[in-house]
Amino acid sequence: MKELRFAAIDIGSNAARLLISSVTGVEEGEEVYFKKAALVRSPLRLGFDAFINHELSVGRIDMLLHSMIAYKHLIAAYGVIAVRACATSAMREVSNSQDIIRRVKNFSGIDIEIISGHQEAQMVYDTQIGKHLPQDRPYLYIDVGGGSTEISIINKGLVIASQSFKIGTIRLLHNLVQDRLWEEMESWVKRNTTNHYNLAGIGLGGNISKILKILKRSKHTPLLAYEINRLYNELEPLSLEQRIRLYDMKTDRADVIVPAAKIFKNVMSWANCQEVFVPKVGLADGIIRQLYKEYQKKSK
Repeated sequence: MKELRFAAIDIGSNAARLLISSVTGVEEGEEVYFKKAALVRSPLRLGFDAFINHELSVGRIDMLLHSMIAYKHLIAAYGVIAVRACATSAMREVSNSQDIIRRVKNFSGIDIEIISGHQEAQMVYDTQIGKHLPQDRPYLYIDVGGGSTEISIINKGLVIASQSFKIGTIRLLHNLVQDRLWEEMESWVKRNTTNHYNLAGIGLGGNISKILKILKRSKHTPLLAYEINRLYNELEPLSLEQRIRLYDMKTDRADVIVPAAKIFKNVMSWANCQEVFVPKVGLADGIIRQLYKEYQKKSK
């Protein structure tokens, strides 16, 4: 059985991730199977600079460069045949993004592509996140990041409405989200879900995955809206140190999980959505799928 390896780099507002996946069953007639070979997360927190100063500091750029160089060596060690690096909300907003991209290319050989919120949502959807969910009901796709939240309405396997909002966990931590943005999100969600009944959520992002783990659920068992509300009420009054100790969290998760839970509980309430599935996929998984599709086209 032939095995190929692809690498995806997701440079987000809170962290950068390198995913290396093995793809087997690539010969004609075989079932294609994707398996994670390695996953590395670097808590760069680019949004802390991007959303306040609109440029990355020297220290933050150095952290990014060192991470990309480390990723370069891992990619070579795993014998990867194709790699793609995508940056999202934080890099979209920094004034020195093109200079940073040039420096990363010069130091590591890695090309960074800045993608839109819509592209990000489409890449994740291309992972077939709803493949194993019942197709006789509509879904509310909610992807909460550090700088933005992507929301889509999916019905019978088709995306019928999609929007990106500048409401993210890091922005909320720094009080950078105005009331009008919440009102715009609420209005959009209510307007686009009003005619959809028995709506279920599909939750994406590291925070909802952590909530799933805290509540001891599998990715096949949905989280209920009241459970997310209850956990938010438990976490919100705690100090950072208490969240780290009581809930076994990393520092860079303990601060953003509360604003993430707030976004999820609000969106689900506005949509009258009582449960959310957490398939534990993200942008990096979508990139891997795209790389494999490109490989297929070139092989024909």
